[in-house]
Amino acid sequence: MPIQKEISYFAEPTPLECGQAVLVMLTGRPIEEIRTVCGTDRETTLADMRKALMHYEIRFENMRREADEKDDLPDVCLLSLETPKCWHWSLYYHGTFYDPEHGVLDDFPTCRRKYYWEIFE
Repeated sequence: MPIQKEISYFAEPTPLECGQAVLVMLTGRPIEEIRTVCGTDRETTLADMRKALMHYEIRFENMRREADEKDDLPDVCLLSLETPKCWHWSLYYHGTFYDPEHGVLDDFPTCRRKYYWEIFE
């Protein structure tokens, strides 16, 4: 299943579903289906996210890389961010950040450490 060609922003339905919301934006699939594929309606682990990406046959680099700034990112990637409250999933797509908690942004939301996994189109 290819990723979406145009991202439609989807806000996390609960404060614990940032990972699921990122997967909704990436796949275009309904939240209920994403919850089932991930196996949770709570926090998602990296294993949960990988499982969903493989389920939807989305190709990704299976290596975590660190980013300091926006220019370090590939065109499309899954982000894991250490925010002031917690670790948080977000999506970067062709120059725009689609963050399930903070909205559509031009740069990273406030975070200390930033990691990414490249998604191949």
